[in-house]
Amino acid sequence: MTTAAAAKPRTTTKRTASTGRNTTTTTRRAPRRLSADDLQKLVGLLSGADSTELKLTVPPASHRDTIRGLPIDPVESQPRQVYFFDTPDLALNKAGIVVRARRIAGGKGDTVIKLRPVVPSELPARFRTDPSFNVEVDVLPGGYVCSASFKGKSTGAEIWDAVRGGQPLRKLFSKQQRAFFKQFAPEGSDLDALIPLGPTFLLKGRFNAAIGNGPKPAQRPIVVEMWLYPDGSRILELSTKCAPAEAFAVAIETRAYLKARGVTLTGIQQTKTRTALEFYAGEVRKPRTRTRRAG
Repeated sequence: MTTAAAAKPRTTTKRTASTGRNTTTTTRRAPRRLSADDLQKLVGLLSGADSTELKLTVPPASHRDTIRGLPIDPVESQPRQVYFFDTPDLALNKAGIVVRARRIAGGKGDTVIKLRPVVPSELPARFRTDPSFNVEVDVLPGGYVCSASFKGKSTGAEIWDAVRGGQPLRKLFSKQQRAFFKQFAPEGSDLDALIPLGPTFLLKGRFNAAIGNGPKPAQRPIVVEMWLYPDGSRILELSTKCAPAEAFAVAIETRAYLKARGVTLTGIQQTKTRTALEFYAGEVRKPRTRTRRAG
């Protein structure tokens, strides 16, 4: 197993007496500490990865204090739209495949097909030598996951056209991306048969953090993303990238920097992708209410 999940959510179902219906409630537990075995596996994954991203989800109650405590300028944030593509029952997600397209302010766009979890040494060499292919270890409080991503370029207009049915979805992805999808997606999967899930609107910003001791501390870029979901919920994530060999040192320094500025480090961790997929797939599966006009 190549992933150590940060505390799995606990789901409980209760029957409401007034309506006679079952109500499902999901409770997310606080992240646990990585065990010695987890750390050993993490070191092995880092040795074969191309990059590392350290992530932290800030609890909703601490969003305002976090924005106040860090040198974040919300006005300079960049608006984006993210679409995921899957089947109504999330067959790709269950197989560890993520298909995503992102529209960026200014007419830009990009795409990615991601596989996780992976073991770097087991990936085909023909993919690893491609400059658009990247193996990355995401590390968050209480967990980590190693993923392989095939990235591609697009435009906001092309993505907009594809999600509205103006062109086949496969046209958004390069030949190499499609080959990667074909090799690892469940048998019979077809890019053109996938449905768009979204869009999720988000704001992305960044700032330089003076991390480390000494008269001239290193300036490390911190990325801030606020994902806004249609039901009013939101996820605030802080992240920074570094070389795999620096992961533990950068994690310690970044943690100290954030803690000194009042950022909550022990909150429940949520993944942006899973939250979006579960929300929109749930919307798709809801039975549509038909209305009849009086004759």
